This record gives sequence, C-alpha cells and structure tokens, in this order.
Amino acid sequence: MTEPNAADDRLPHSLLVAISRHGGTRSYAANTVLIHEGDEGDALYIILSGRVKAYSTGTQGREIVLDEFGPGHFVGELAMDGERRSVSIKTLEPTACCVVQREGLDAFLTEHPEFAGHLTRKLVRMVRRLTEQVKSLALQDVYGRVARVLMELSDPAPGGSEQRTVRQKLTQQDIADRVGSSREMVHRVMKELAIGGYVTPDENSKLLVIRKKLPHAW
Repeated sequence: MTEPNAADDRLPHSLLVAISRHGGTRSYAANTVLIHEGDEGDALYIILSGRVKAYSTGTQGREIVLDEFGPGHFVGELAMDGERRSVSIKTLEPTACCVVQREGLDAFLTEHPEFAGHLTRKLVRMVRRLTEQVKSLALQDVYGRVARVLMELSDPAPGGSEQRTVRQKLTQQDIADRVGSSREMVHRVMKELAIGGYVTPDENSKLLVIRKKLPHAW
C-alpha cells in the first residue's frame, strides 16, 4: 500500500505563474462547493491556498471522498471536454483559487505545450489511484480499506522504523467517507487497532501515529 507522490501533481512554479495570467483569483469560505457533480464544466481551479476535497454523493445522500488537494494542485481539468462534471469539489477551509475559463485554458495550452505533458501525467496517476480505490471497495473488507487509507495518508518516521504519522487530523467520519463505510464500523476497527497498540494519537500534535506494522487482515 504505497501512496503516489502528491507533489508530482502540483504545477511547477513557472507554469503556475504563467497560467495565473489567464484567470482571476477568487476567495472562498470553508465548506463552499466549487463544483457540483453533474453540472456543465467550463473552468479549471488552481488552488493557491487552503484545501479542497473531491467527492461523490449517492442517491441517499451518502458521501464518498475520492481525494484531497492543496496549494499548487488544480481541479476541474476534465471540463476541457465540455462534458458534465463527474465529481463535486468542496473547500475544507478558507481557500483561494485562480479560476481559468476553458477559453483561457485553450490559449494557455497553445502558449505552453509542456502543460499538456504535465496534465497527461496527472491524469494517468489519477486513473491509477481511482483504480486502486475501486479494487479496494470491491475486494477488501472494512478493515482492509481503513488500513489502506491510513497508510496512504501517513509518512514514515525517520530512522527506518515501522512507525508512521498521519499527515492530517482525521475524524472517524472522515475515514468512513473515504472507505465507503459507516462511522460505527470504522469506530470498531480503530478501537481494535488502539487496543492492539497499533495506533495512538501523538501527545503534542494530536495526529494519529501508526506505532507498528498494521496486520494484513483482522
């Protein structure tokens, strides 16, 4: 269970500066929906500060989180084909974006063909991540999916130990939204991991720490 390097999806500074000239900067409050699933798409959002999540909602209002993005990342690139949005995007905190309309994006691609290569590589990595998520939902139990998310969202401790630290504060509902399960099921899994000494919160940062290698199955 390894995580693709999220930094690879960020725009290089030179391209970030260049594409910003084709759009306008807008600020959004936390919990603002930038993109609604099913809407017609016509803009690319480049995140300058803050954080957003990509998610999909079922007919009964149940939500599954597909990914999160921070400064330097961009979302909404699938709008380039003029089709409807495939996912929703919501801010997790106050966020500033450079919003580039499709016409400006076409002009930018003409001026900077290297952006097409960057975009292609990002889309390939995105397909790989989504494929892993689909496989996980179809083939793994709740424990397996929780373990995958914890590994993907954590960094190894220096020194070559098995200890890892989750990079962001996650509630059990956050984890449930990522693994397509109920909060109650996630609570059971996390409680057993805590009893086994596998995970504990850091005393100072309160971030979740994986103390030792997680079991392959529970």
